[in-house]
Amino acid sequence: MEANPYGVAALQLCATADKDANLAVIEELAGRAAARGARLVVAPEVCLWRGPQAQEPQIAEPIPGDSSARLSTIAARFAIHFVAGSILERGPDGRCYNTSLLFAPDGSLRASYRKIHLFDVDISAEVSVRESDTRIAGDTPVLAATELGAIGMSICYDLRFPELYRELARAGAQILVVPSAFTLTTGAAHWEVLLRARAIENQCYVIAANQYGAGMAGITNYGNSMIVDPWGTVIARAGSDRNEVLVAEVDPSHLARVRTMLPALKHVRLAAGGA
Repeated sequence: MEANPYGVAALQLCATADKDANLAVIEELAGRAAARGARLVVAPEVCLWRGPQAQEPQIAEPIPGDSSARLSTIAARFAIHFVAGSILERGPDGRCYNTSLLFAPDGSLRASYRKIHLFDVDISAEVSVRESDTRIAGDTPVLAATELGAIGMSICYDLRFPELYRELARAGAQILVVPSAFTLTTGAAHWEVLLRARAIENQCYVIAANQYGAGMAGITNYGNSMIVDPWGTVIARAGSDRNEVLVAEVDPSHLARVRTMLPALKHVRLAAGGA
């Protein structure tokens, strides 16, 4: 892991079904983050296109493809490690994967993660979603080795499944990224406590970039993007109704101090999924 403290950022935005407009917003926010010293920048889930669910199979693209190429130019332009939220990747059966991409500062693709847990829920009349109608679940956790440290990748609903994060932590994760489109209803109830729990139990920094506002699919997102330190302290938090660039500092010495002072990861007795 990088020996000295460095800046990280979560981008918060309200994506639409206009890819070009979304890309312009992402690039502008990423540029602001880089200007404030961020070396790792995280965008929200489905940041490049957020439209009616029925259109997803037609919108989905191959990776590499046009959208991934355009996102890679942002990383290269600002010389940042860039978690490009997630985009819809064309799948084999007419559906798509929800895929998060990590680009290196030279624009090369460092890692690709397909969202494992699909959001199929009926919480209320306002929140009824069946992601599996148009999306395919991934099946592989992804830990990316970078110059800044080991980054564990996840997306939104994954946040409710602690076994994924424990597997990433046991593999060496120091930073957990959570690009999201967390809903207003579930976000108000669970977003902060889940983010803090994942940080505390895995003794990792957590960078969670969320969408806000109403999307064309009829779901309103919670905003409140956050950066949480390994002690579970929220060190940066966005509002709920605007584009924001959330910047905080990752301090490797603080992470090491937490893990030394309270060596819970060394005390794990049960494997993920154990009784």
